[in-house]
Amino acid sequence: MPIKLSVNVNKFATLRNARGGNNPNVLQVAQDCEHFGADGITVHPRPDERHIRYSDVYAIKKHIQVELNIEGNPLEEKFVQLVLDVVPAQVTLVPDAIGQITSNHGWDTIANKKYLSEILATFKKAGIRTSIFVDPSAAMIAGAKETGTDRIELYTEHYTANYSTNKEVAIQQYIIAAEKANELQLGINAGHDLDLMNLQYFGKHIPQLLEVSIGHALVCDAIYLGLQNTIQLYKRQIHEL
Repeated sequence: MPIKLSVNVNKFATLRNARGGNNPNVLQVAQDCEHFGADGITVHPRPDERHIRYSDVYAIKKHIQVELNIEGNPLEEKFVQLVLDVVPAQVTLVPDAIGQITSNHGWDTIANKKYLSEILATFKKAGIRTSIFVDPSAAMIAGAKETGTDRIELYTEHYTANYSTNKEVAIQQYIIAAEKANELQLGINAGHDLDLMNLQYFGKHIPQLLEVSIGHALVCDAIYLGLQNTIQLYKRQIHEL
């Protein structure tokens, strides 16, 4: 099956919030991304709503046909209620601290096994596919399996930061991690700083990669290339493997 592209629309909300009002219209952006070929829409609301607002998530879910993926830290009670209210196709648990600029590490799935198992069971009971944001570590992936999650999302910052220096070395730990996930029958997603330069190489070398979630780089490219063209360029990177 071709790898799916889920477009993270947070940065469009950041631009809107910088001036107030509703320009750009984040709901319209999500609908346009779907129309332009995105396989899914990702949102990552933070407690301070500095980009995506909780109200945005409710609206987007009602007006798109592709999968909605909600990312966030389930330690926030408001986040848990949002997910249960909206019932997205997928919830991705990310261990963000309050005020953190962007995600910068995966879960310690061993130390947090009990908590993750309990919250995942709550989401799965509601019929929501679950994913845990993890570093490319066999131990953390084995720990993720023990929580009962359906998928893991590989945190790809280390790969993207080192791709231009030595891509063969940069990808190696991700190949090992993916092989472990496949062995344990966990679905594999990936995201963080993947872009038009490094995406295809990543997709070629990660066995049974199901989905990539891309926001910041895609939005930056869209400034120069246009949103419709950019989405098609990203899809081409993962469909021509």
